[in-house]
Amino acid sequence: MITLRINGEKHTLDVAPDMPLLWAIRDIVGLTGTKYGCGIGVCGSCKVLMDNSPVQSCMIPVSAAEGKDILTIEGEFENLQLLQESWVELNVAQCGFCQPGQLIAAAALLNKNENPTDKDIDEAMIGNICRCGTYERIKKAIHRTVELKNQN
Repeated sequence: MITLRINGEKHTLDVAPDMPLLWAIRDIVGLTGTKYGCGIGVCGSCKVLMDNSPVQSCMIPVSAAEGKDILTIEGEFENLQLLQESWVELNVAQCGFCQPGQLIAAAALLNKNENPTDKDIDEAMIGNICRCGTYERIKKAIHRTVELKNQN
């Protein structure tokens, strides 16, 4: 039995310790916002925050996640709502498949750096592939989120 703390709730799972965290989140817990993309940790669609750091959940065994705070796109955490507002305002998403991972990475960046430069954003968003090529809109939305945050 493995106990995971996902979005503030404890889940005790009867799964193999080497099961990827992604499958536990999606198939066992039922939180399907985190997406399966490549399965080899390069696309970023499966990103979650684990102890406030973005990780590729397809590459993390559930045994390594036990005792950690895991936040998925369905969770509530700092900067997410403002990021989502900016995403909608600037029409960032096209197909939307990569967006949960993009939002997780952007939130992690803003949690560490309240006023990132373009270079900071580029570095933080490495490992998040957008097949639709919305990278510039993502960057603008992150900057817009900073503006919105400073207005409050």
